Amino acid sequence: MKPSEPEIRKRLIRFLDQDQDGLRKFVIQQILEAGEITVASLHCSVKERFAVSRRVVASLIGYICSSLGLLRAHRSSYRSPIVYVLREEYAEIARYAVSGALSKA
Repeated sequence: MKPSEPEIRKRLIRFLDQDQDGLRKFVIQQILEAGEITVASLHCSVKERFAVSRRVVASLIGYICSSLGLLRAHRSSYRSPIVYVLREEYAEIARYAVSGALSKA
């Protein structure tokens, strides 16, 4: 069963409210800009601003994909890395949440 938009919005707000150092917001922004991303490519951009390991980035992507439901994961072959694609139906919600519009509503 697919979660409704209000449910996604509520989960995303809770996720971003727990953001202590801006890492979560930065990760969501990078996903919004790229549209589709791998753990390795996201880690390269994140490590320029934050001192985090690849495991931390992988954990965040996994949480965003499974618990928040913003991403869809696919792999073209068993040897290729998992590519995470932003679900278009939730892109606007993510943009508003990152800009801070939802947390004030």
